[in-house]
Amino acid sequence: MTLRNRVQPDGQISDTPMHGMFTGNRGILHTDDKHMGAALWRHRAWICCTLSWQNRRRDVMSGRKWTELFFLDEAVAMAAGHRPCAYCRRPAYNSFRDAWGSDQKAPEIDAILHKARAIPGARALHSHQADAKTLPAGAFINAGGFALLTQDAMLPYSAQGYGAPIKRPIGTVTVLTSQPMVDILRCGYVPTIHPTAQTPLFT
Repeated sequence: MTLRNRVQPDGQISDTPMHGMFTGNRGILHTDDKHMGAALWRHRAWICCTLSWQNRRRDVMSGRKWTELFFLDEAVAMAAGHRPCAYCRRPAYNSFRDAWGSDQKAPEIDAILHKARAIPGARALHSHQADAKTLPAGAFINAGGFALLTQDAMLPYSAQGYGAPIKRPIGTVTVLTSQPMVDILRCGYVPTIHPTAQTPLFT
């Protein structure tokens, strides 16, 4: 049985099979029988973690500490509202905090991110409008389907990976990556992207 624990760029959680590069959590979202409820989060500390840590292994949804979620790559995780984990991905977290540009601690950062991403009571995340030419590489948009922007192109997204690069859109687009995350990308943070990407974020 494929569990419903795969996170899309719009923050929704599906049961579409994929080979994700990262895991993470938003609190305990599953029941004892490994079924997910309607809630999309239980706390504000949405993190993106490595799949491998000190040779530890555990069955997913096997306890009541957290619900393991999976992301195709870090760009998807950021679009869905997740920052690097300060414990298992400390170097990435430090780079993220440097790009954040202040001495705020993780709980303060999480509060700002949560306000920007979550629609209270709606079980959905915010999107916003922006001119495509102002958006940095690493941001996700919805252009008749989810797509990752690189410096010079757009990569159509699927749960299995990215399609062939196509021309970047022109004009106003719907942005899935929240404004604070867009600012992080603009300030130099480079997310890890899936190897199916046929062009790098920067050329």
